[in-house]
Amino acid sequence: MQLGTFLFNKSEVECLIKLFDSLVAKSSSSNHHAVVGLDHDMFRDTLHSAFGLTDDMMMDRVFRIFDTACDNCISVVEWVEGLSVFLRGTLDERIKFCFEVYDLNGDGYISREEMFQMLKNSLLKQPAEDHPDEGIKDLVDIALKKMDHDEDGKLSFADFEKAVRDENLLLEAFGPCLPDLKSSMAFEQKTFRKIHELSFHVEH
Repeated sequence: MQLGTFLFNKSEVECLIKLFDSLVAKSSSSNHHAVVGLDHDMFRDTLHSAFGLTDDMMMDRVFRIFDTACDNCISVVEWVEGLSVFLRGTLDERIKFCFEVYDLNGDGYISREEMFQMLKNSLLKQPAEDHPDEGIKDLVDIALKKMDHDEDGKLSFADFEKAVRDENLLLEAFGPCLPDLKSSMAFEQKTFRKIHELSFHVEH
């Protein structure tokens, strides 16, 4: 994930670094050894508690996208860059982010098998049906019919981007991997509260 710009101002970045440090410190004290970044479990706990994400497979994929160095640990830079898109990304950035989350094997396409795997994973929480796989295959067919513009049986980035631009609701078609507006706002309010209090006092 290449990011040209931070979408946070300097004070907000400082607040995010402070939050990162406190999460790492918490992780260090529970592990009884120094921790340099957020490991997989700590990051998932944060996604769950701060943003209400519950889908294990999606949280795992979000971790992989944040972890640009692929060292199984989120550094402070990866944390701020990742949250920049996660919380305030433009539509372009969020399309790229979701596509990378859904492209499970990183080959530049979302294949029929990958769609099946993700939809099965997010829908199996429903009551058991006789043939749940059949219903999921139907959903995959519907998704391809709607999104596969060059009709090659898989979604390229261009297919996905066009489909989402035509219909924004398709952004998270294969599983929730971004926070909803309510949890984003709650997270920002809580994390940036000190800044807002300061600017309030300056203005008054």
